Amino acid sequence: MAMNNKYLIITNNPSVWESYNSKFCTEFVEGAYIDVLVKVRNKIHEGSQLITHPLMGSVKPNETPYRSIILQNGSNTDMQSVEIIESSIESCLRFQKDRPTPNWSDKVLKDFQFVDIRLFESAISSLPDII
Repeated sequence: MAMNNKYLIITNNPSVWESYNSKFCTEFVEGAYIDVLVKVRNKIHEGSQLITHPLMGSVKPNETPYRSIILQNGSNTDMQSVEIIESSIESCLRFQKDRPTPNWSDKVLKDFQFVDIRLFESAISSLPDII
């Protein structure tokens, strides 16, 4: 199966990385949810466009440590993507300030990885040109 270079996945979820790094351009972020958002913001400023919303799903950024975001590679800064990621970073910081992410057990971390990969798979399956 050929690598899909149209999309870029930014994730800190080991389950997403293991399942998709050979199919898509994927960057693994060693860090927290906010670190993923900052990496995504940097990619947007380099010309990538958001495909999935950084705050998708019902799990708040201070509840889960994991986030996987799909970008479309490009060369022009998309202002709507800039606005969304900046707002998402502000929301994440606000949630973390009000109530930091707990130090979850390994079992709970695996559950959050599962939730993130299911949200990710739902989003990726809706893209019209997935290999």
